[in-house]
Amino acid sequence: MSRLILASASPRRADLLRVAGLEFEPHPVSIDESPHPGEDGITLVIRLAHDKAAACLQEHPGAVVLAADTVVLCRGEPRGKPRDREDYVSMMREFSGASHEVVSGVCVMSEDHEKVFHCVTTVVFGDLSPAWIEAYWASGEPKDKAGGYAIQGRAGSQVREVRGSYTNVVGLPLDETCSVLSGFGILQNLEETPPQ
Repeated sequence: MSRLILASASPRRADLLRVAGLEFEPHPVSIDESPHPGEDGITLVIRLAHDKAAACLQEHPGAVVLAADTVVLCRGEPRGKPRDREDYVSMMREFSGASHEVVSGVCVMSEDHEKVFHCVTTVVFGDLSPAWIEAYWASGEPKDKAGGYAIQGRAGSQVREVRGSYTNVVGLPLDETCSVLSGFGILQNLEETPPQ
């Protein structure tokens, strides 16, 4: 069976793969993630996922590499990890009572094959009170999250609607990713293992 490498340091992506029963080795790579001039969010995450996978495959020839990148878009503009409290509060005010998109680019790559795709999920928050916004920042949870929130954490209590893949918002569109991995022979061993 092929060795699966996760080209990411994200604990959320790792947790999702474990939930799916996959065995993998995490090996994050460092690349320039600066957007190109005029590059939209979808093009950006697809390019970054591909470039991360390619860089990781160079270090681990013979493996199957999974890489992903996620961006939060509000009115078409990217919202990254909050730079500070003021940036976070500004994002939460934009999200309050409104919808935004979470876009992930995913690349699965081996030495002789690659598959790249993207997933878009719409998230709608309810009205966020100033008190909740401040309390959520004080919890520390938003500080390293794209868009300044974790849907699987405290912010989930404020989400009114999710249209599309929930796991995409967590960090990886799991159903779509597992479907692609099966084409690389990654899920074969899992399917043949009898339940304990």
